[in-house]
Amino acid sequence: MTVKQILDEKGRNVVTVNPSMGTGEAIRFLADNKIGAVIVLGTGGKIAGILSERDIVRALAAKGADALTKPISSIMTAKVTTCGESHSVNQVMELMTNGRFRHLPVEEGGKLVGIISIGDVVRRRIEDVEREAEEIKAYIAG
Repeated sequence: MTVKQILDEKGRNVVTVNPSMGTGEAIRFLADNKIGAVIVLGTGGKIAGILSERDIVRALAAKGADALTKPISSIMTAKVTTCGESHSVNQVMELMTNGRFRHLPVEEGGKLVGIISIGDVVRRRIEDVEREAEEIKAYIAG
């Protein structure tokens, strides 16, 4: 299974924010949208960063309540790993495991076309394993 297949099934809507958004506002935004990370878009619609719950916790631990008044550009992860639609589930699992993150923006031709989470990837991998097991059972029985 590929990232394209995952996006075709789950949808391609991506929630994005501006780098000047305040951290306190971003926390409310994440909670209101029931998401754990948001893509930060800069000029020209390019990915400027990603803000995750982990980034917020680190900022609070380092700066205390003052972190809530800072723009998210000061606490977001600016170096963002991305994948393409042709990446396989195994490839993105490896990227996420090695990078120790749970959300992966999908780009094609320099444009943001989706985002996948570790939950999306694990769900698809489990489906693949279950399907393979059924095929083996059918082969043995037949």
